[in-house]
Amino acid sequence: MKIDYKKSYIKSFSKLDNKIKKKAIERIALFMLTPLETVLNNHSLVWKYQGFRSINITGDYRAVFKEYPNWTYEFVDFIDIGTHSQLYG
Repeated sequence: MKIDYKKSYIKSFSKLDNKIKKKAIERIALFMLTPLETVLNNHSLVWKYQGFRSINITGDYRAVFKEYPNWTYEFVDFIDIGTHSQLYG
C-alpha cells in the first residue's frame, strides 16, 4: 500500500495534541497492515465526503481518506483528520 498525505491532512495533523498524533500514527500503521481491522471501523462516507472513507483514530477522532482503485487499497490519499464534529459538523 502506498500512502500520500494531502496538504489539508498535514495542516490538520500539525494542530493535534501529541497524544492524538501518536495514536494517529499507530492507527495508520495498523491500517497499512490490515485496512479492514474492526477496531478501525473503516467505513464509507456520504454528503460532502461522498466517495471517501474514514477510520477511527480514537473514540472521537477520525481520519478521512480516498483509496484507489476502489477496494484494492493499492494507493491511499489521507485528506483530513479531526474530531467527528470538526469533519462532519
